[in-house]
Amino acid sequence: MTDLQRDVQAVIDELVESGVERGVQVAVYRRGLLLVDAVAGVADPETGRAFTSGTPVYATSTGKGVTATVVHVLAERGVLDYDTPIADVWPEFGAHGKEKATVRHALTHATGVPGVPVGTTPEDLCDWDAMCAAIAAAVPWWEPGTRFGYHPQTYGYVLGEVVRRVTGRTISQVLREDVAGPLGVAGELFFGVPRDELGRLARIEDAGPAMELPAEMLAEIPFFRVVDGYTAAPMAALPDAAFSNRADVLSSDIPAGATMTARAVARMYDALLGGTLVSPDRLRELSSAAVTGMDEVTGAPATWGLGFSIGLTEAFDAPTLFGMAGSGGTAAFADTATGTSVGVMKNRVSAGDFTTVERIARMVLQAS
Repeated sequence: MTDLQRDVQAVIDELVESGVERGVQVAVYRRGLLLVDAVAGVADPETGRAFTSGTPVYATSTGKGVTATVVHVLAERGVLDYDTPIADVWPEFGAHGKEKATVRHALTHATGVPGVPVGTTPEDLCDWDAMCAAIAAAVPWWEPGTRFGYHPQTYGYVLGEVVRRVTGRTISQVLREDVAGPLGVAGELFFGVPRDELGRLARIEDAGPAMELPAEMLAEIPFFRVVDGYTAAPMAALPDAAFSNRADVLSSDIPAGATMTARAVARMYDALLGGTLVSPDRLRELSSAAVTGMDEVTGAPATWGLGFSIGLTEAFDAPTLFGMAGSGGTAAFADTATGTSVGVMKNRVSAGDFTTVERIARMVLQAS
């Protein structure tokens, strides 16, 4: 046991024993070596089923880094190009002035279509063709490429449909066959999870009751605004615990999120760093700042590489970090300066509170 393994294990044991977390996984790779594979707590509080290193966890936007990785692997093989207009492979997407939006714009949240129809339900999100049709028909909120703003759900459908159009395979197939399978983590890294494997997953729970805000207050928050009948955050399909435990959601391709173990996603980032999935030149491009400024959707400053946040949270904004954090408090990232990759999965939704991630990240990065 390494010192780092021991220290991380002690932290997550404390988090579970204190009641802050129900179950936590942490994995750390450095230059191809698995240095930490720690787990604590229970995967399902109703049955007492133990959380193991192999228990997949539904993680909201942390999965966007997996979607980006699929795109970069295909770009590395010459199957697609970042500057290809999306409408070249998906003609319907070019409606209403979106014909110049490119794959690069999709990776940097700059296509101008951050919203889905305001009445979107979880069932709607499970209907791939219907969601793609709605997004293709959307009027952009800004001219593609001129501004950027977080695309909470549309990011996954836009890139996923590009992947489908250029490969003839679903993004789940490409992930399994071209990324997860070759890395030996096919059973721990998914978009749509096979129905017969849903019993392996961690059960997600809310940390507390949802905060109820009056409609007039919601209207003042950029993230919840409605434009031409579309919103970035449809109220009927917010990713709370009930959403995150639905069998239809978990078994469908909704690649704004993904289901994964900490070990699998850390292995994926390690493979990006180590040259297994992409070349050093492509790594530099995808992990460097591509756009920076004020986000049109969140109303906060942000910096994006190609599909990855540069810096992780407000407390960890170093330019050598690239990855994704999810609204439930999960995260996965890599540090190009040290060759370190980290995955942190947990099953208690902490609603944008990244205290657990930041505590673990601080420990790991200080030891790098």
